[in-house]
Amino acid sequence: MSSNLTVKGLKVKDSPQFNFRFDGCQNVHVESLHITAPVLSPNTDGIHIENTNGVEIYNSVISNGDDCISIGSGCHDVDIRNLTCGPGSHGISIGSLGNHNSRACVHNITVRDSVIKVAENGVRIKTWQGGSGAVSGVTFSNIHMESVRNPLIIDQFYCLTKNCMNQTSAVYVSDILYEGIKGTYDIRSPPMHFACSDSVPCTNITLSDIELFPAQGDIVSDPFCWNVYGELETLTIPPVSCLLEGAPRSISDNKDMDYC
Repeated sequence: MSSNLTVKGLKVKDSPQFNFRFDGCQNVHVESLHITAPVLSPNTDGIHIENTNGVEIYNSVISNGDDCISIGSGCHDVDIRNLTCGPGSHGISIGSLGNHNSRACVHNITVRDSVIKVAENGVRIKTWQGGSGAVSGVTFSNIHMESVRNPLIIDQFYCLTKNCMNQTSAVYVSDILYEGIKGTYDIRSPPMHFACSDSVPCTNITLSDIELFPAQGDIVSDPFCWNVYGELETLTIPPVSCLLEGAPRSISDNKDMDYC
């Protein structure tokens, strides 16, 4: 619950859990942090923000066992630039959102000019079924991937067990731009994985200047899409043919949905 806060030039090693957490803050400037934790250390998020706006995270290195940066509900106006994430991390994540049927709102997030290497995920949006609210206005730009298992991922079926029940409500994901994302991926998973809610599809997902190659061998995995609407501004590598065109009728017809 701080305002006009600067954190700069600190080194943190082997934190027992989250390294930095900003909750209920305004105007946060983070720069030149160096965070390290073992690859298999759970819940060692480098920087977690929640209910926080006006955030700048610049020129930092995070190598840990969980998300380099995790963005929770109530965040907006976040700019992340020149971050080196990995090896060993879960990447940069928006979420998880909507747990226990909660409402989550996240908008105006930019991640740019960064490197993610030898990580489980690259840039990820993850939501639980049963939630409400929206994630919108997100840009991932000029990001280099090195041997990342899931470079681009939207997962609206996020679940920590195998027993999650299917639900009809979901956090609405829209207006997401991926541009200038290049590098290599682990061939165990598709380089792009967009799994969106059956009843609340993802919309306005835009791909531009994407070039992702296998880290080993020449087997190119096909992107995966489920109920995701969007467009290609340029040809991509690998080719993407699974985006749906236009806008889903379920979204335009449902005027009562609360999208933040």
